[in-house]
Amino acid sequence: MTQQQNNTQTTSWLNTSGHGMTAMLFACAMLGTTAVWAVDPSVKELRIGFQKSSINFAIAKQQKLYEKEFPNAKISWNEFPAGPQILEALAVGSIDVGVTGDTPPVYAQAANKPLYYIAYEAAKPLASAILVPKDSQLTQLKALKGKRIAVQKGSSAHYLLVQAVRKAGLQWSDIQPVWLSPADARAAFQKGAVDAWAIWDPYFASAQLEDQAKVLTSGQGLSPNYTFYLASPDFVKKNPKAVTSIIQQINVADQWVQANRTATAQIIGQSTGLKPQVSQAFIERRPKPSRAAPLTAKVIADQQQLANRFAELKIIPKPINIKLAVWTGK
Repeated sequence: MTQQQNNTQTTSWLNTSGHGMTAMLFACAMLGTTAVWAVDPSVKELRIGFQKSSINFAIAKQQKLYEKEFPNAKISWNEFPAGPQILEALAVGSIDVGVTGDTPPVYAQAANKPLYYIAYEAAKPLASAILVPKDSQLTQLKALKGKRIAVQKGSSAHYLLVQAVRKAGLQWSDIQPVWLSPADARAAFQKGAVDAWAIWDPYFASAQLEDQAKVLTSGQGLSPNYTFYLASPDFVKKNPKAVTSIIQQINVADQWVQANRTATAQIIGQSTGLKPQVSQAFIERRPKPSRAAPLTAKVIADQQQLANRFAELKIIPKPINIKLAVWTGK
């Protein structure tokens, strides 16, 4: 049976047999019978940093893809609230590989922290937004002048906010950024302690569906909102072949996600505590497919534009060259 036939069978079975754990576990088992592993016994440890938005990593974790790929390795999964914390852990040697949005690696590289971009996922500008409360009178970006806006410093939402302020014809000094982690920002947003919130999925979907938050703007036309996979230079140097295997298993996971989106929403909901409709909403906003691939010239150029903009505003201390941090497989 081919992979495509098997995935089709799995999806059909899920759609006709009802909901719940039985269907989900059946679908999970099906992946294990069809995926192909180029087993690498040389890797002894793999420490992965992920966050709630890391769908492909979440599925890889649930399916134990890396345990099968690296049978002699100790695999550990470490959840973080956002990308900046993941790259801090990467810099101090607490993890080997992590996944973030576009801004955290720019901050890290500007601070001389060691990292390699090893892959990216397609742009997803609709998966981030600047939100306002349901009863807010703010309807235009220029109305953000003088307003308090919650945002995780150094996150992808930070860049979205920078671009939105620029589009509005405002200066960065015209707004009052309130630096908060997603959980603290959500609490401040619900209490009315901030006027707006720049955020990404799944927090975006959660606020939109549960708090009836309104979208002032999405990332469309402002920020490509790439997902990047990053690794420590030490890990890459010691395990160059493993990097390719890590990317391959991300794509095994994504292939399964695309064929089993309802089951994916159930898995994400159970692993994160998100409500099923929230998981479904942010899964639907992802590109189809969302494979991991080596960075292209366009992706590097987009990332360089982000870095240049942050250097102009002195958000980062110095200009940087993105290409110097891109792993080429050599």
